[in-house]
Amino acid sequence: MTLDEFTLILDKLAGQTKYIYYHLMGEPLTHPELPEFIRLAGKAGFKSIITTNGTRLHARKDELLNSGVHKVNLSVHSFEDNDPAAHARYILELAEFAKSAAEKGIITVFRLWNKGFDGGKNDAVFDILRENIPGEWAENTRGIRIRDKIHLEWGERFEWPDSHAEIKGDRFSCYGLRDHFGILADGTVVPCCLDSDGVIALGNIFSDDISSILHAERAAAITEGFKHSIAAEDLCRRCGYAQRFV
Repeated sequence: MTLDEFTLILDKLAGQTKYIYYHLMGEPLTHPELPEFIRLAGKAGFKSIITTNGTRLHARKDELLNSGVHKVNLSVHSFEDNDPAAHARYILELAEFAKSAAEKGIITVFRLWNKGFDGGKNDAVFDILRENIPGEWAENTRGIRIRDKIHLEWGERFEWPDSHAEIKGDRFSCYGLRDHFGILADGTVVPCCLDSDGVIALGNIFSDDISSILHAERAAAITEGFKHSIAAEDLCRRCGYAQRFV
């Protein structure tokens, strides 16, 4: 997505939301102009939240810390290198970022959304963070409040939606179109943050009015269906995440 396209999107989102999340199965830190996107969003009155696996965070630390970002979610469970030394270095870099971010008033959340499938890595993450980030480490319903502006979240592993996956059940619920919708790089509007392929294409923000897209027949059917635990779209019936809220 170009800066001009992003600026157009900001204009069209005015009055629709206060927050912009930079993730739809993409890695935001691969975009060379991400800090400028965040600055533009801030000038337009939006708060920016990014979700990243953190592997590029050390290289882009300074520009991200100075971009005006509101919150950084770190998908720590996404780290795939099985070398314990490399994993430890990675966690230490994230810990240093979190402390620097907190000093600037930026929220950092360490995500471990892989309970039961971590192969012992979660314990290693916990030990390194506990040793390197002093705080109250207070448990809550979502995880742990390490200290002001730094949190750790636990989560169950889930299967991402796939058109070829098996149907997950007979009752479904989701926050898609209830509290968020997604915009792909080509402007395609989708109902949730998991439809990275644009299977449920509701319209295109570059050519259509966003309010019209969100109130059209297809979007309305999705919203109404979830009120009654019904998935109006085939992809939603094959989404493991939609089982979390039943």
